[in-house]
Amino acid sequence: MAMTQRITKAVIPAAGLGTRFLPATKAMPKEMLPVVDKPAIQYVVEEAVRAGLTDVLMVTGRNKNALENHFDRVAELEATLEAKGDTVKLEKVNESTDLADMHYVRQGDPRGLGHAVLRAHMHVGDEPFAVLLGDDIIDERDVLLTRMLDEQVARDACIVALLEVDPDSIHLYGAAEVEETDDPDVVRVTGLVEKPAKEVAPSNYAVIGRYVLKPEIFEVLERTEPGKGGEIQLTDALMEMAGDVEHTGGVYGVVFRGRRYDTGDKLDYIKAVIQLAADRDDLGPELRPWLAQFAAGFDQD
Repeated sequence: MAMTQRITKAVIPAAGLGTRFLPATKAMPKEMLPVVDKPAIQYVVEEAVRAGLTDVLMVTGRNKNALENHFDRVAELEATLEAKGDTVKLEKVNESTDLADMHYVRQGDPRGLGHAVLRAHMHVGDEPFAVLLGDDIIDERDVLLTRMLDEQVARDACIVALLEVDPDSIHLYGAAEVEETDDPDVVRVTGLVEKPAKEVAPSNYAVIGRYVLKPEIFEVLERTEPGKGGEIQLTDALMEMAGDVEHTGGVYGVVFRGRRYDTGDKLDYIKAVIQLAADRDDLGPELRPWLAQFAAGFDQD
């Protein structure tokens, strides 16, 4: 039976150790690394809220208390800013507090993305939900999640976000085997291959960190055997659902053609900070000329 109720729940897995950013992440969650003047995780929660997902469950791990603190009240700081009459900073502090109805659950054993999603079962219940990974920041000017939510309702299927990447980079992603539909921005996913070599990749459609899933995914994840690294892979569960269209509705991909900022490794993180700062009205006018001058200096070397 098609699900027609409005989807309101988002799950954000945030239990990773962030080893690629050591030593910065030795005592601070990687999700709290600042992207200009907000932690990366706040961009993700804001995206969920813009799409109408006001019930957010964060799947965390040890040493992730800073995540909960960021979205909680800080009475002393608020009182200090109020006493100073600094309403601009006070509004910024309150912004993260009032964003959404936040919930938290520990993943426990680090057994992969599929296991992290499975930990959300009790909170999500028997309704579709979105999964947003913190490494991908989607520009707020480009619509992705809202389109995915609409497609989930229309097709009664699981929806993944796809991005066409350079074939030389497909080994860094999960690659989707696809069939065209009557919509150029939507494809049916017939298979998924995790981080394939360029020569054997089924396409250059890469799965990026946005999913809208049917609750049947939990039953599939329960019986999904651990794969590479002893982890339960969400990709494996989605492959099963893609192959059982009659019972699951299958899997479709929304092809994203907008701006995406990858904060998953050091170089891409630095690029993301620069891109977002350069686009801002308060920073861009001074930053962009400086960047051009800075780059010109390298050209002369």
